Amino acid sequence: MGVWELLLVGLVIVLGLCGVLVPGVPGSWLVWAGVLWWALQDPQPVAWGVLVGATVVLFLSQVVRWALPRRRLRAGAAPPDLEVYGGVGAFLGFFLLPVVGAVPGFLAGIYLHERLRLGGHGEAMAALRTAMRSGGSGVLTELFTCLLILGAWLGAVVWG
Repeated sequence: MGVWELLLVGLVIVLGLCGVLVPGVPGSWLVWAGVLWWALQDPQPVAWGVLVGATVVLFLSQVVRWALPRRRLRAGAAPPDLEVYGGVGAFLGFFLLPVVGAVPGFLAGIYLHERLRLGGHGEAMAALRTAMRSGGSGVLTELFTCLLILGAWLGAVVWG
């Protein structure tokens, strides 16, 4: 597989990661489609292993998301850039503290947004708890899953 094709696959995966943060966009399925495209273009055992692993992890994340409580914020109750802060925090955390850093990074991103918006530590912590109870845990689950798939794909491309 050529460099340009790998860049296009990477672009599809990154668009999927961004899609996780946008309601109504099938972000995790875009990530999976990018891995599928790569596996079909580069049919080696490592590519098929990453595809099978991505499929299993996505299935498990959907089961976890369905098991989470179904509480959502009212339309317009959360600022539109809240998930962007959480997503950037998760992305940075994922690479600064490999894999497990995505969770504290997501929480830190939301906390930072609320701290800047509301001003105080107590108010920011209360807003963080509210955000996580009202849908943030589902977004975090899906985003963490997609970051795991991205990490596996990058590892297979670089070292595989």
